[in-house]
Amino acid sequence: MNEASILGTTHGATPGMVAILPFVGLLLAIAVLPLIPRTARWWEHNRNRLIVSLSFAAMTIGYYVIAHGGSKALQVGEHAILGEYIPFIVVLFALYVISGGISLGGDRPAHPLTNTGLLALGTVLASLIGTTGASMLLIREVLQTNRERKHVTHTVIFFIFLVSNVGGSLLPIGDPPLFLGYLQGVPFFWTLSLWKEWLILSTVLLSVYYVWDTLMYRREELRDLVRDEAEVTRLRLRGGLNLVWLAAVVLTVAVIKPGEVLPMVGIKTFPFLRELILLGLVGVSLGWTNPKIRIENGFKYHAILEVAALFIGIFLCMQPALEILDHRRLELQQIVGTPARLFWATGGLSGFLDNAPTYLVFLRLACTDGLTNVTDISLRDGLFVDQGKLTALSLGAVFFGAMTYIGNGPNFMVNSIAEQQGVRMPSFFGYLLYSVCILVPVFLVLTAFFF
Repeated sequence: MNEASILGTTHGATPGMVAILPFVGLLLAIAVLPLIPRTARWWEHNRNRLIVSLSFAAMTIGYYVIAHGGSKALQVGEHAILGEYIPFIVVLFALYVISGGISLGGDRPAHPLTNTGLLALGTVLASLIGTTGASMLLIREVLQTNRERKHVTHTVIFFIFLVSNVGGSLLPIGDPPLFLGYLQGVPFFWTLSLWKEWLILSTVLLSVYYVWDTLMYRREELRDLVRDEAEVTRLRLRGGLNLVWLAAVVLTVAVIKPGEVLPMVGIKTFPFLRELILLGLVGVSLGWTNPKIRIENGFKYHAILEVAALFIGIFLCMQPALEILDHRRLELQQIVGTPARLFWATGGLSGFLDNAPTYLVFLRLACTDGLTNVTDISLRDGLFVDQGKLTALSLGAVFFGAMTYIGNGPNFMVNSIAEQQGVRMPSFFGYLLYSVCILVPVFLVLTAFFF
């Protein structure tokens, strides 16, 4: 293979394989730097995370300048930042800040049944207010309830599995990939057809968690259990008006589509109208909510800034990988053409490429230019998609988002909040070991039954 083909300069369209090296490097940095004693403390500062993230992003942009010219580099940067990163981070920021103004106060005894109930509640709420909103609303209450216990890591891990990912399967507002599918023409309520897979996976994970937590509960020291039973306060909701602002965020994201006409108003939206409204709702929440609520919640911007710092590099560095996948669509259709293969291919990449853009690539890959079956779903641009394939790639994107910390935006935030409150969370690879051992066997069973 000559240098031109490696760089991807022969045709000027598809990036060469060398272009994905910065992305691989960034993923390795996220995974390895926290494990090295000399860099672990340095890595804790978001400024340093941003430096690493932007350094790898600069390599990607530099590749495009060298291999494809400045105009291509500018186009890629504009698409990644303006088209994907800003809408992504603004939605997460709005949900994070507004939900941070809600205090679900109280400290119930951290019995396994109590913890399982909290995770089940979050799993249901995730489809209604989004995985980010549900995660930020409940993670502090889960940590508060378990503050007297020593063994809490497994609870946060299952929280990420269920509340930050699996729970958001039933509505487009639940998880970013499904919302992107809605924008491409998938009917709003079509995702309700995923209820069987959602229910089975949620039930299995909640059952496994209940058994696991019961075993961990028995390992707690008696004095901690006595203190847990003694230090009890009733549940109390404060800052409830923020639930209205969360509903407004969901409505804004669902209704306002950039460049399209607003329903019932007849006015075409201008760029970033949606983001301006979301930031306005953040301002309203900050202005109308008693500051003491966020102080009592231990609310800090560190977690969302960590996501912002890392994902700006991720969104830029993953563009060559996504382009390569898109340009090899016809070839890949032969390889991952069945629902089962789509489920695992979409899922496998969703855990590392971020599930939202990965979903779009595989949705395009699964589409046909004409109607091949009467049950096919009609999308934008005259494309059609088989419902079985759409189910497979939708579930793959949402479920496998739980495989790594970077698979879905809330994962990092929940991990960061837990660490801030003294929970010893596993490293990137440590978490991956949990997800492989717990999730992959269940995914294999789902494949056998549904695909």
